[in-house]
Amino acid sequence: MPCPPNTVSYTIRQGDTLYALAAQYNTTVPAIVSANPGIDPQRLTVGQEICIPQQAVYPPCPEGNYYTIRAGDTLYAIARQFNVSLDDLLEANPGIEPFQLQVGQVICIPVATPPAACPEGYTQHTVVAGDTFFALAQRYGVTVDAIRAANPNVNPNALLIGQTLCIPPAGGNGGVCPEGYSEHIVAAGDTLFRLAQQYGVTVDAIRAANPGIIDTGLQIGRRLCIPPADGNGGACPEGYRVHTVAAGDTYFALAQRYGVTVDAIRAANPNVNPNALRIGQTLCIPPAGGNGGACPEGYRVHTVAAGDTYFALAQRYG
Repeated sequence: MPCPPNTVSYTIRQGDTLYALAAQYNTTVPAIVSANPGIDPQRLTVGQEICIPQQAVYPPCPEGNYYTIRAGDTLYAIARQFNVSLDDLLEANPGIEPFQLQVGQVICIPVATPPAACPEGYTQHTVVAGDTFFALAQRYGVTVDAIRAANPNVNPNALLIGQTLCIPPAGGNGGVCPEGYSEHIVAAGDTLFRLAQQYGVTVDAIRAANPGIIDTGLQIGRRLCIPPADGNGGACPEGYRVHTVAAGDTYFALAQRYGVTVDAIRAANPNVNPNALRIGQTLCIPPAGGNGGACPEGYRVHTVAAGDTYFALAQRYG
């Protein structure tokens, strides 16, 4: 496809960047992008043909957001594309003939009015050259859809240098985990299945605590809220003890401490991973007797001493 008037054809070579080409041809990156609809500044391909604006007159533009007029452009359509008012566009380009735009003509796009303030917990980001929603999503550990939802009046394909964006917190939970939940920052290799095993919870429980989370491709640096591992919801059956896990606790140590078996503790806490106990986690400890701690009427209570066996007790009690 031939290049429009006042532009020159150029074939991308190894190492080329739009910034370097803009400097070489005495133009700007936004002007090159405007002359090449659909181009991705971050993904130039060797052999790719682009059109570079040449010998254009650049009006004063504080942030350098230049736009090169293409066939079919109108000021109204340009204003809508960049989410600016028609009056602001005319004010930024004094002397422009609104109904006589020329292909290849360069105009200035004023920065859209920034939001008064971002919601609490959100980060305010000022757009710089090369920013895209995808790059910002990777930088801040959020999704493109989350940034889009937080900035409904911003065109992702027409970001302006100096424009202000609101970046939501990295967790779908608003950046704050409920009381009793653990905060986990996603690291390389993390998956929901591995996290469920690590914290002794289910994948569904993690998903429910982090709305909008994607099962695959967890973003490194994202904050997740991990629900408590207690299968008992924090309440133990009557007659059971509540134990808060401390450093060094193991099922074997707790079984010895409370005079029960490891299997009994495991059965009382079915959703807890014995190999991933967490400090502060609560466990239900069953009573030390298989009879619930109370003997039927008429029965004797015997406390096991060293050397006791069922045979010896049978002889002793007849």
